[in-house]
Amino acid sequence: MKTEQEKKKRRKQELIAYAFISPWLIGFLGFVIGPMIASLYFSFTDYDLLSSPNWVGLSNYTELLTNDARFRTSVSVTLIFVLVSTPLKLIFALAVAMLFNNERKGKGFYTTVFYIPSIIGGSVAVAVMWRQLFGGQGAVNDILLFLGVEGRNWIASPDHAIWVLVLLVVWQFGSPMIIFLAGLKQIPRDLYEAAMVDGAGAIRKFKSITLPLLTPVIFFNLIMQMIGGFLIFTQAFITTEGGPLDRTLFYALYLYEKAFQNYQMGYASAMAWMLLVVVAIITALIFYSSKKWVYYESEKG
Repeated sequence: MKTEQEKKKRRKQELIAYAFISPWLIGFLGFVIGPMIASLYFSFTDYDLLSSPNWVGLSNYTELLTNDARFRTSVSVTLIFVLVSTPLKLIFALAVAMLFNNERKGKGFYTTVFYIPSIIGGSVAVAVMWRQLFGGQGAVNDILLFLGVEGRNWIASPDHAIWVLVLLVVWQFGSPMIIFLAGLKQIPRDLYEAAMVDGAGAIRKFKSITLPLLTPVIFFNLIMQMIGGFLIFTQAFITTEGGPLDRTLFYALYLYEKAFQNYQMGYASAMAWMLLVVVAIITALIFYSSKKWVYYESEKG
């Protein structure tokens, strides 16, 4: 049995711990949970930021799913973007991580260089730079002209604008690259040595050793990059503003337009919750499928 003095000491320690984490708790409740609850309420209202919310029930959700053609466009554009950019980004990240997995001169410098785009990639400055590079008078067209190829205004082309943004996001592969590199470092070297003794080549070692043991890292990167793909905003807002012809009207961009340009905050809140539900379902499906393709060494029995 604990004495009364021990109980008081325990309570004192708990109060000290809560005091240290209280700034985070206050921020979490005030800037995350509070706005989420308010957003859920607004999603059932007609709210324009200037007047009191008017309860409309499920009207916003009904309008989204049945009558809003631009909503469907934003969904399809975002899905195409995620399905293309996420695998490409992970492939590039893994390829470069494997190049840096072996000790070589200047490895730290080049790793930093490849990581820098991930740090600055979401900034307005990079989006402006990308718009200038792929504009009608941009450097990309100058290079193509030097090679004898006729260029075009890539960001103003309905057929090419989204691929310019895919290229921008794939270029920012530094973050998953670092995570892949950490995962590669955890693979025991004796497995590769044993495979070499058995005569396995580079492709065989990659398929039989590297890829299976790296699946937990691939799983983590897949989840994070997929979620990030659904939330893309700054790049499209600065570079193409959703055009041309809504070909880059990403979901977050359309949500912003409804909330802060059309002042339909209730409608935008409904869009936000729809996005949360969809991303949660996709994430749950990936988690469920991971039982069949993610290998954990601790499970080896």
